[in-house]
Amino acid sequence: MNHTDLAFSTPSDAPGWKRWLVYSPLARIIIFVLVFMGLSWGAGRLLGYSGGQRALMGLNQRAILVLVAEMLPALLSYLFLVGVIERRRPAELSLRGLLPGVSAGLGLGALLFIVVMGVLWLAGSYHVDGTGFPPHWLALVLMVGPGAGIAEEIMFRGVLFRIVEEGLGTWAGLLVSALAFGAVHLGNPHATVWSGLAIAIEAGVLFALIYHVTRSLWLCMGLHAAWNVMEGPVFGASVSGLPPMGWVHAHLDGPTWLSGGTFGPENSLVTVLACVLLASGFLVVALRRGSLVPPFWRRHTLRTSDPD
Repeated sequence: MNHTDLAFSTPSDAPGWKRWLVYSPLARIIIFVLVFMGLSWGAGRLLGYSGGQRALMGLNQRAILVLVAEMLPALLSYLFLVGVIERRRPAELSLRGLLPGVSAGLGLGALLFIVVMGVLWLAGSYHVDGTGFPPHWLALVLMVGPGAGIAEEIMFRGVLFRIVEEGLGTWAGLLVSALAFGAVHLGNPHATVWSGLAIAIEAGVLFALIYHVTRSLWLCMGLHAAWNVMEGPVFGASVSGLPPMGWVHAHLDGPTWLSGGTFGPENSLVTVLACVLLASGFLVVALRRGSLVPPFWRRHTLRTSDPD
């Protein structure tokens, strides 16, 4: 079994202390978190200092400023982790893969959400009341789309899933990153234990499997951004419990298991099943390739028992 597609492996000549304090999965995750917290604090301070200037800006300009403050700490922290700690080029963020990866992700995310809302419409749950561009629609798109698509994919797929997979294997990486992704949404308005579990299953597992199969963050980012934009600004549904506001004025009714209730379509069983179906396709690809990564102790056993 070949796992050379793993982004990082501990250098064979690294001293023992460095293996634990710098290169171990836990150490690298902690390093990323500390750098990210520091940069986020700095970005927050800069936003605070620019409060007077922001008051003079238009809503679109303020949205761009907040977007940069949201994305930049995650991106810079990741580049520090990859370039300084792991000492490698970030192939998962290769510029060559940016356009095809993001384009494919945007298309897949849009199609997936159209299917979900189509099923809800056929089931009599999704109702269109009218249409009309909301004021400052560009700011709305910027705030719900690229920021989450970039920052959250870096944190949960680029860092958490990738590094846990490198240490404990693919199954553990899927479990840990999916549960963490669901847990961070428990603080959203109208969130419940089920909504957190639903997001863990439908998004946490799907995005991690996409990263596992493609070894690229671009497709994950594009899908994540497209999903949020289609859900809120396009179809006018609640995005993870946030107030609905979109080009289509609509409402969902029916039982919560179908409509998602006040949390939105991500709380719907239809969404969970659609994402599980798509994730199953990526899992089949991984199984056929034989690319699922075993825990490090099993990899060590396989290496030592290999006669070659």
